[in-house]
Amino acid sequence: MTSASEIVTDDYQAKYGFADSTAYLDHSHKGINEDVVKEISRIRDEPIWMEEFRLRALKNFLARPVPEWGVDLSPIHFQDFYYYAQPAKETAKKWEDVPPEIRNTFEKLGIPEAERKFLAGVGAIYESQEVYNSLQKDLTAQGVIFTSVGNAVKEYPDLIKKYMGSIIPASDNKFAALNSAVWSDGPFIYIPEGVKIAMPLQSYFRINAQGMGQFERTLIVAEPNSEVQYIEGCTAAMYQKSMLHAAVVELMAKKGAKIKYITIQNWSKNVYNLVTKRAHAYEDASVTWLNGEVGSGRNMKYPSIYLLGRHARAEILSMAYAGANQIQDTGGKVVHLASDTSSKIISKSVSKDGGIAVYRGLLHIARGAHNVKSTVRCDALLLDEQSKTSTFPYMEVMAEDATLTHEASVGKVGEDQIFYLMARGISERDALSMIVNGFVEPFTKELPMIYAIELNRLMALEMTGAVG
Repeated sequence: MTSASEIVTDDYQAKYGFADSTAYLDHSHKGINEDVVKEISRIRDEPIWMEEFRLRALKNFLARPVPEWGVDLSPIHFQDFYYYAQPAKETAKKWEDVPPEIRNTFEKLGIPEAERKFLAGVGAIYESQEVYNSLQKDLTAQGVIFTSVGNAVKEYPDLIKKYMGSIIPASDNKFAALNSAVWSDGPFIYIPEGVKIAMPLQSYFRINAQGMGQFERTLIVAEPNSEVQYIEGCTAAMYQKSMLHAAVVELMAKKGAKIKYITIQNWSKNVYNLVTKRAHAYEDASVTWLNGEVGSGRNMKYPSIYLLGRHARAEILSMAYAGANQIQDTGGKVVHLASDTSSKIISKSVSKDGGIAVYRGLLHIARGAHNVKSTVRCDALLLDEQSKTSTFPYMEVMAEDATLTHEASVGKVGEDQIFYLMARGISERDALSMIVNGFVEPFTKELPMIYAIELNRLMALEMTGAVG
């Protein structure tokens, strides 16, 4: 019988890791310094207050050391990356107006088809710029804003001044500072009071150029009693040389608002994925992070939710796959600052071919936050003897009447499990896939059907090739 440790090959190159020949309008900003930051601001035709925002952040970035906890980041040489590449003159509103070579890339990845079938709005970000954006007309009529942060700086400056950096300031950490200095396009979503969007909004991020850094900035503001579901996906061309993705995501859920944020992370294994994600939830609001971490070689991501009003709710559900040459260092943080709040953190990881999966979680219940309820569960599945998993859960409880549960488990796929399924006519490959899919089912069942299918397909891609 083939052992579980022989079941993964990397077909990423053919399906996602291809590179297209793109004629960039600007692609000369290798390395980072004050002149580069000023030039990025000039190219984007930004107001002086945004240039000053960037320059303040640059000082923060240069003053901070590279973090020494977690993944080893010492191989990163910041002067070796390109910090800005402009692939198109402006954001297209019609798919036919996107430059042909870029349109070809997204068509290979299935983005236009997804838009036609079930999306309320879609944005396509290629390197440093949003190249396409579309939103259903009825949502526009209701006052919904779905555009790039770059466009919002010009079209909605008061909103950007008010909210950008209010949840994650540039001084938060080194990579938040880096992002704030050289941020590139990501979505700005504004949902007016009482508006509930039934269908998802989506953005898709693509890195194509060798040695490229992408620094998307995402900002979602949900006014009282509004609802929105947002989905992001990502891929990158595969090179021998490392690429850097350092994003900042800020969510503001006001009284009674609901935000669900779904990520299917499928970067190539030459990408360092270093992301800061944080949400503020006010009275009766709820925020859900759903994170599927399949790609990147080195991944550090810990979405956090601050519960700031009574009856606010937080949910962080994550699934990480660590294959050969991958370290998935992920988790979640919830900070209870108000009474009668509740939270749930569920983490699932699968490790194979020497992959390393790490869970880091923080649960903080502040003094004076009464009647708090929280559940934390982290489960790991090892598919061979070479792979590793670790958990680092932290609980800081300052209130005596909190109700907490914490569970953790580590398991292996046994030969007897596979034999049992094979004895009933199931192939070895399918047997292993069934076991893994059953393990991550608490995560996938929360995804929209089409994305659950896509994630299962990505897992199958990682779990095939050496059997038979």
